[in-house]
Amino acid sequence: MELLEQLVDFVNSLLWDHVLIFLLCGTGIYFTVRLGFVQVRHFGTGVKELFGGMSLKGKKADKSGMSSFQAVATAIAGQVGTGNLAGPATAILAGGPGAIFWMWVSSFLGMSTIYAEAILAQKFKTKDKNGQAVGGPAYYIEQGLKCKWLACVFAVLIIFALGFIGNMVQSNAIASAFNSSLGVPTWVMGVVMAVVAGVVVIGGIRSIASFSEKVVPVMACLYLIGAFAILAINYEYVLPAFESIFVAAFNPQAVVGGGVGIGIQQAMRFGIARGLFANEAGMGSTPHAHAVARVSRPEQQGFIAMMGVFVVCLIVTLTALVIITSGMKEWDAAGRVGDSFLSIFRGQGITVTQQAYVYIFGQFGSLFISASLFFFAFTTIIGWYYYAENNVRYLFQSVSAVRIYQLMVICFIFAASLFKVDLVWKMADMFNGLMVLPNLAALLLLSPIVIGVGKAAGFGSGVPDAELESGR
Repeated sequence: MELLEQLVDFVNSLLWDHVLIFLLCGTGIYFTVRLGFVQVRHFGTGVKELFGGMSLKGKKADKSGMSSFQAVATAIAGQVGTGNLAGPATAILAGGPGAIFWMWVSSFLGMSTIYAEAILAQKFKTKDKNGQAVGGPAYYIEQGLKCKWLACVFAVLIIFALGFIGNMVQSNAIASAFNSSLGVPTWVMGVVMAVVAGVVVIGGIRSIASFSEKVVPVMACLYLIGAFAILAINYEYVLPAFESIFVAAFNPQAVVGGGVGIGIQQAMRFGIARGLFANEAGMGSTPHAHAVARVSRPEQQGFIAMMGVFVVCLIVTLTALVIITSGMKEWDAAGRVGDSFLSIFRGQGITVTQQAYVYIFGQFGSLFISASLFFFAFTTIIGWYYYAENNVRYLFQSVSAVRIYQLMVICFIFAASLFKVDLVWKMADMFNGLMVLPNLAALLLLSPIVIGVGKAAGFGSGVPDAELESGR
């Protein structure tokens, strides 16, 4: 086990600290430039597409697919997980407040990358032999690149990365949070999650779409209300928090002090890495949801896909501001001089976020984060299950295989609540990183298709958003 952990650590260091940061950012820069800054020029279109189709009870999904809003809700369900609560805390402690600036940069670039993913997902979507609408990287790798073996490699990687290992991590995080805040036995939460997840996933695409469109908007709104409430209480520290983010992005020592030892490279590394991990742009996960959206033109789903990254960035930003402002307020109250406000926080990840809420709301703050974590992580379980299911269908073309996979996922969800999963966390990072590689290869090699769709839609020609929406 020790040898395995060392191997996993080595692969993760190589992937996430070096290779993927450059590949993902480079891909984002490439599509941003080639698509004429689509995330800026057509941001308004994306907002209109998102809110225009928003519904808590839209048209029922079926084998032909789901509505555009159901698709983005399912995508956001997968994107908004424990990383959105723990990620900003980890980035701030490791890279200083300036890491948040670089998280914004990665989100900005990621919006163009995820647009490209959604376009290819729509262009190469198909139906399996049972008539179920399917799509995603495995399909555009096989059909677009004519590379069956690489498509199969991606499918196997995502099944392990998200369907099994990733969902174990999310389940364990929920069980641990409720055990620490309310004393609920971890096995009890394991049973609850397994039963609820089983009801949702066995119901197929219809119940997954219905679950996502109802839970995701409510979940996001409640968390935003809680975050805004704290920022209202900490109002005098909001502007200093923004100042610390911008200053520390280029001069960390001016904010955290020379003794902390955080440099610009460290701020960039942790900010970009955590940002890319949070919004999943380029990872090849969200295209599975965007592929089955019922839209008249691929660019429609591309615009709304960008909004998924924006929503994730908003949640991450508010979490970061809550942490920074609460830290500054507690630091001032303690009358500390010559010390960084980061020294206020103890622990890592989600415990830091909990501390920030406890400083303001007391025990209720801990319960609020536990409840938020439950909804964030559980919706991620559903989203990730759906992504992996698409690849089970791709590999086996069998309903029986899907049923077996469903039962295995339910068992994994329960089992994960019973033990520590430090190594599993690291393995999830490794498989996530590995599945990025074939997806990015496909995105770049098939980029002429994405750019062609952009030109057909009028990118670079000054066509107003209103005309794009009307299809003219």
